[in-house]
Amino acid sequence: MTWLMLLLGFLIGIFSGIVGLGGGILMVPALVWLVGMSQHRAQGTSLGALLAPVGALAFYEYYKKGNVDIRIAILLAIGFFVGGYFGARFAQYIPDLWLRRIFGFSLMAVGAKMLFFK
Repeated sequence: MTWLMLLLGFLIGIFSGIVGLGGGILMVPALVWLVGMSQHRAQGTSLGALLAPVGALAFYEYYKKGNVDIRIAILLAIGFFVGGYFGARFAQYIPDLWLRRIFGFSLMAVGAKMLFFK
């Protein structure tokens, strides 16, 4: 299981570094399907794995090429920090099935927007 998790994290990290996706988009479904975690546990585990140090090297590569707006990144981080807290508190009261549906619908909506609209 340890090697599978290291490999999974490595592959998701590569994909995330290439396209800038939050690893949770891939990590949460992988933890649910491959490991059999509940939606709540998968989301919490994903958040734990994606804390600041994980993105540091990918961020540095983008920064070296001038592809980071530091001011906006800091503002987003502050908003995400506070919003993440309240979102996580609220999520604890949503049944697992509905949380999974909300997650899936969110992925479909974002995917449709990226595929079909400018």
